[in-house]
Amino acid sequence: MKKLAIVLSLAATPALAKPESFATLRNPEFMVLIGFLLFVGVLLYFKIPGLLAGLLDKRAETIKSELDEARALREEAQTLLASFERKQQEVKVQAERIVEHARAEAEEAANKARDDIKASVARRLAAAEEQIASAQASAVKEVRDTAIQVAVAAAGDVIAKNMTATEGNKLIDDAIGKVGEKLH
Repeated sequence: MKKLAIVLSLAATPALAKPESFATLRNPEFMVLIGFLLFVGVLLYFKIPGLLAGLLDKRAETIKSELDEARALREEAQTLLASFERKQQEVKVQAERIVEHARAEAEEAANKARDDIKASVARRLAAAEEQIASAQASAVKEVRDTAIQVAVAAAGDVIAKNMTATEGNKLIDDAIGKVGEKLH
């Protein structure tokens, strides 16, 4: 029963639901069919399938000529391979000489690098000692500054606790007077 309902729902297309006939200019499916047939007709009129076949034949000829050329190149490559094998023996002897020379240069470079590293380590140690001294001086200055700030704050607290309102007002008036004198 379910299968029948599924088949019937799939078979109910918009073309079957329309009361008009299929072959009208108002039916989009019919217009698509006409457009497709015109397209196929134009392709056949301009002999596009023949042109495509001709292009494929040309491509096949090109591939055949490339294969012939590849065979010729293979034979040439085999000849070159034989000459390269002879040259390889000569190059092997040269390579051994080059390796010996390179080993000597590498030892020389290693000795120079060792000396350079020693000098670099000495410079870095000196720089590190300078940084330590600078950090020490900075720490001492920071401790002094902090001590001064704490002393000033403590003095301010002591003065604030011991001072009365009348003494505070008198100090403020004196300060305003001094500022007035210095500004004029």
